[in-house]
Amino acid sequence: MAFTGIPFAALDFYEDLEADNSKVWWNAHKDVYQESVKEPMTALLAELEPEFGTAKLFRPYRDVRFSKDKTPYKAHQGAFVAKGPALGYYVQIDPAGLFVAGGFYHSTTEGIARFREAVDTEVRGSELEGIIAGMNKAGFEVGGDQLKTKPRGYDADHPRIDLLRHKSLTVGKHFGSPEWLETPKAAAEIRDAWRKMNPLVEWAEQVLN
Repeated sequence: MAFTGIPFAALDFYEDLEADNSKVWWNAHKDVYQESVKEPMTALLAELEPEFGTAKLFRPYRDVRFSKDKTPYKAHQGAFVAKGPALGYYVQIDPAGLFVAGGFYHSTTEGIARFREAVDTEVRGSELEGIIAGMNKAGFEVGGDQLKTKPRGYDADHPRIDLLRHKSLTVGKHFGSPEWLETPKAAAEIRDAWRKMNPLVEWAEQVLN
């Protein structure tokens, strides 16, 4: 099925789900999820696959086993193209609209150590600084878990101390609900955003994998 856009009905679906996150409501509107969320997202990922690789469309059900929040369904639909463990490209639809992101959102203790060793070197560290500066200039928001203080073994006045504090590093952009979201142009916009994230994803892939 060709990608024709993500209908605003998908955003309305999740807004209504937030108001009544119950199995009864879900079962009564499951056809809307299928037609307005799952099918368009599946078609979108198929269109992006030749360039970025196979994506995982996340299940709509929450894992409530260890959570105080027992609401059964996620109030968003996400998909992820993995380039390594917890590393790659992300796209999401929720009541607020379209969100895209890239980078690594989790790492092992060894992975974090490799990341900081790379940031500490002049070549790799300066390269990442330039990548992040470019992402900021392009309107992307830098995120990720960070230490509140300096990591052990590094000076507080290190020239890249802000990057060294990161335990994960992502960039993202909220697009909201522009008119093109319902058109094939949405695929082009997401493709362009992911392409701009390529330098960060490739940098992290070389360092962490």
